[in-house]
Amino acid sequence: MPRQARLDAPDTLHHVMVRGIERRTIFRDDRDRADFVARLARVAEQGALTIYAWALLPNHAHLLVRTGTRPLARSMRSLLTGYAGAFNRRHKRVGHLFQNRYKSIVVEEEPYLLELVRYLHLNPLRAQALPDLTALDRYPWTGHSALLGTVSRPWQDTRTILRQFGPTSPRARRAYRAFVAEGIPQGRRPDLQGGDLLRSLGGWAAVAALRRGREAYAGDERILGSPAFVDQLRREAESAHPARARRLALATLVGRVCAHLGIDPAALQGGGRTPAVTRARAGIAYLWVERLGRPGRPLAPVLGLHPAVVYQAARRGAAQAQEWQRLLGKFHKTT
Repeated sequence: MPRQARLDAPDTLHHVMVRGIERRTIFRDDRDRADFVARLARVAEQGALTIYAWALLPNHAHLLVRTGTRPLARSMRSLLTGYAGAFNRRHKRVGHLFQNRYKSIVVEEEPYLLELVRYLHLNPLRAQALPDLTALDRYPWTGHSALLGTVSRPWQDTRTILRQFGPTSPRARRAYRAFVAEGIPQGRRPDLQGGDLLRSLGGWAAVAALRRGREAYAGDERILGSPAFVDQLRREAESAHPARARRLALATLVGRVCAHLGIDPAALQGGGRTPAVTRARAGIAYLWVERLGRPGRPLAPVLGLHPAVVYQAARRGAAQAQEWQRLLGKFHKTT
């Protein structure tokens, strides 16, 4: 059966699980763990993901994140590809490090946000990697220690979680820790592993413009939420018209952006740096990479840019996001 695009949209809560291929170790020592956390921090600092909870185990990792305007799959590709390359170089190995599909569950915020924060952070205790909650309080490889303030993680969104436990930091941290302690006897909870299976129809709401495209990590999604939440996502997915975004060819996108700015598409490949050409490159890169979720490498020769520069152009295009989004909307109306 062909793989389907992942469910994804701005401001969506995801529980993401990453596992080593054949359940092999992906974190051999603290240097590996520190490298992964540094890469995760960069993704958060770029505004691509809001990180609420995370936990690193020897052969897998858990993340509880909220997406920004960048597709989840692009953020995960950046995180995992960079880490895997560094891991292989450091340990003198070759081949895949991760399973070919990370798992992501779309989460209904109420009542699952706090339950998942607790559940993810208790992973080291359930795995018997740590003896007790006191050890977890200062353990640097989950987000629990950041919530308690024992390890500084400025990129982790601790405020959103703590404000649900009390009006001041000391009071909130005490209440949060008590909440985590209450979860220890619960052990493993299959009810937090995802609910109804929903094959992605391309996403929902804004996903017609944020479709992932043919990405190696694409696959079926699971949803953690009430039946009403699942039904809502299904209705919105069915009304998002993802086929329109799929039909938007690169040549069409280039032609229409250039027409919008009054330039010849051939000027993009000529190395020109006039304001109009620069704007066109940024607009095309933004729409293709950030809004349509397509890979940047095939776009590079079309724009006359190095592949790495395509993503820089996309970030510049985000400064005029409203203009390009309106233009994208016009594309969909005429397709």
